Amino acid sequence: MPRPILEVADVFRRHGAGWRAANEAHLSLAQRRVMTAIEICRTAALGGHVERCDDCAHTRIAYNSCRNRHCPKCQWTAAQAWLEAREAELLPVPYFHVVFTLPAAIGAIAYQNKAKVYGLLFTAAAEALTTIAADPQHLGAVVGLTAVLHTWGQNLNHHPHVHCIVPAGGISPDGDRWVRCRPNFFLSVRVLSRLFRRLFLEGLQALHAAEELKFFSDLCSLSNPEAFKAYLAPLRTQEWVVYAKRPFAGPSQVLAYLARYTHRVAIGNSRLVDLTDTHVSFRWKDYRENADHKNKVMKLAVGEFMRRFLLHVLPEGFHRIRHYGLFANGHRADKLVLCRTLLDVPSAESDHTKRDEHAEHASVFEPPACPCCGGRMKTVETFDGPYSRPYHARRADSS
Repeated sequence: MPRPILEVADVFRRHGAGWRAANEAHLSLAQRRVMTAIEICRTAALGGHVERCDDCAHTRIAYNSCRNRHCPKCQWTAAQAWLEAREAELLPVPYFHVVFTLPAAIGAIAYQNKAKVYGLLFTAAAEALTTIAADPQHLGAVVGLTAVLHTWGQNLNHHPHVHCIVPAGGISPDGDRWVRCRPNFFLSVRVLSRLFRRLFLEGLQALHAAEELKFFSDLCSLSNPEAFKAYLAPLRTQEWVVYAKRPFAGPSQVLAYLARYTHRVAIGNSRLVDLTDTHVSFRWKDYRENADHKNKVMKLAVGEFMRRFLLHVLPEGFHRIRHYGLFANGHRADKLVLCRTLLDVPSAESDHTKRDEHAEHASVFEPPACPCCGGRMKTVETFDGPYSRPYHARRADSS
């Protein structure tokens, strides 16, 4: 795949040092690490290896990847590996896509308390889905879901929301049958929205009462319980956005869709249009004012572009892909076997085992074919750089 002409790394390499120095007091350690990782990704700073073609002796140098989860260049490979692991877990049923979005008034609180509020967003969305699905008046079944956190909108502003991928059905409470959804309908988004709103606000109030929320700058007054209660009051009657998209046709569409969502970063290199000494231009879709969702071009000062990009750096160790219900990590394998039994379809265990065996024996990195003759490229030399780490040394990515 040809590399984009312009990359986020170009913005940071060209303007990052000066902007970092000017904003040192406002940048977290995690944000500085992300900037550095993107700047040195696939450069000599991380080391790499030399490849030579067995047939024509063509030689090339491939530099190591930073493998940072916020780097636009590193996430496609990570997404492919994750999808291969998930492929055997997909059920042969339609899947729904449900999106839970936090109101703008919560956004600033979420930014100042990322781990706590993002975690609550996951919990409230998952509990709303599993609770309403278990209600006999709606579906009356135990469901599973995979949830993915996104914190950005098309314009790179802070916009926390979770994308939930849910099979169109679940296991009956007695575990004896598969309960299917009505055609093209999963659960009432109005009912989901009301429960999601209540669960989230109750959880947020509990975090405040336990003094687990921190407030800075314009939000300092919210440390006071009465001020916080008054701030949340209008949100208790406001409509919260929960959106359910049409169901996918089958597992192949689910995989293709997940590939676009699971490891996406705030902005991909393909959306960048121009970089000057003062501004960055990029394509975006205005979903509110543009009914056809046609691309517009936004022009931002380089400092503002970097600020918006770094809004979306997640706390260290925070998991942005989570599984709930039938797919919860503790019992996922057993529940998937039961689902397939109730659906009367073969187990995918044999294919999964084959992939595991293949991965176990594939002990070396296989470089892409020679660009000159299509022959086999072999690694003939490895080298370290000033920022090399043990996990980088033998895991090069020349894509």
